[in-house]
Amino acid sequence: MEKYYIVDSSILPESFDKVIQARELLETGKSSNVSEAVKVVGISRGTYYKYKDLVFLPDDNMTDRKALISMMLNHEQGILSKVLAIISETNASILTINQNIPIHNIASVVISIDISHLTGTVDDLMDTLKQTNDINNVQLISVE
Repeated sequence: MEKYYIVDSSILPESFDKVIQARELLETGKSSNVSEAVKVVGISRGTYYKYKDLVFLPDDNMTDRKALISMMLNHEQGILSKVLAIISETNASILTINQNIPIHNIASVVISIDISHLTGTVDDLMDTLKQTNDINNVQLISVE
């Protein structure tokens, strides 16, 4: 599993910042090729290729976090509303809901949520859902 760190740029080699600058020149079209971009920022092509896929600036998309939760709900009136209320209380936003028809009085539900502004942790949310009556087999499928 890869590890990622958030560090102050003052402790990193200057070449990391230059790799990011070169990538921005290429992405914006200010440089038409790698040779031109690395010449402008003052690094070698080798340095650029070594780090181009490893160093990034945080952007707006990196602050968006999403989670996918699967659960089985008893086919009782108001259970899905209860799930939505629990999620809403944590400041998470519902993105999508996929509920299958109940079979043997149990419905499979998959909910994707935006957890960018989540109060507490995803584990706290999962524990609350697991402890709620009529909500079973709660699983965190993925977190982005």
